[in-house]
Amino acid sequence: MPPSPPPPSRLHALLAVQCRIFSHTYNPHRLRQGTSVLRQRLRGPATAAYYPRRVTGIKSLLRGMRKVDAGADIDTWDEKEEDRIDHLNAAKARGKGAPRKKRSADESKKIKSKKPKPAPAAAAGGLKF
Repeated sequence: MPPSPPPPSRLHALLAVQCRIFSHTYNPHRLRQGTSVLRQRLRGPATAAYYPRRVTGIKSLLRGMRKVDAGADIDTWDEKEEDRIDHLNAAKARGKGAPRKKRSADESKKIKSKKPKPAPAAAAGGLKF
């Protein structure tokens, strides 16, 4: 009499161990997982290199020209950039510009010591709302 075949649970356990040993994906139900697609090379860099870059404005045009000829001295006029700089200069003249960046820890300590300390709440009459 021939030997009986092993039970299916034993075969699944053997398949799981085999997949772990040979670095395969254990997929007993044979579901579509997309691993063949994930193993392929990425197509994005090749596609991006094939098509020329879009020139969307003066900045991108100048950036492209500088890459082609680094020694070229090109004078251009960017009206939006000039308006932005004029607006910032006007705001700074009124005292509404961006605050200065701190340079060191010592400088930030000096600025903190110059600020007046707020009065305690008890001196305000002790009223709480």
